[in-house]
Amino acid sequence: MEHFSLDGVEYEAFNTSGGLGTLCETLKGSVEEMSYKTVRYKGHRYLLDFLLNGLRFREKKDVLKEIFESSIPASTQDVVLIFCSVSGWIEGKLKQISYAKKLYHQKIYGKELSAIEISTAAGLCTAVDLFRTKKLGTKGFIRQEDISLEDFLDNRFGRFYKEASSLGSIMQELS
Repeated sequence: MEHFSLDGVEYEAFNTSGGLGTLCETLKGSVEEMSYKTVRYKGHRYLLDFLLNGLRFREKKDVLKEIFESSIPASTQDVVLIFCSVSGWIEGKLKQISYAKKLYHQKIYGKELSAIEISTAAGLCTAVDLFRTKKLGTKGFIRQEDISLEDFLDNRFGRFYKEASSLGSIMQELS
């Protein structure tokens, strides 16, 4: 677990699964270390570990769900934090480049959506839309890294990540 601060707010980040997909295999041999982490407010991991393991609610998920639903108000006013940090050789010098962006909840087509709903749906819908319009292969397994950043950001769904386009230039600088 690591701790960091962004815009005066303290966060913690810890390893989670799923986000890298096949990228580890694609970059095997060219990247020494890669990790995908979940970012939460400071103290989140400790509290959930205490609930799930310390109080053994892992074995009573229905009870924990009931407690959460009756104690924590539902809100669409969340924030998704994108943070990317890469190190590599540029023009013979070892450099580190970091990028951070916050995605906020917003109203889309008259419906208030949370940031996590928007960021999750935008990625999935963009891939489906690009497949539908034949901008992706039509047979076999398509990896997320097979989707060009330009096609992704120019898509009607991918536009919600449009401001994050500097991620692509960061990755190209280091390649």
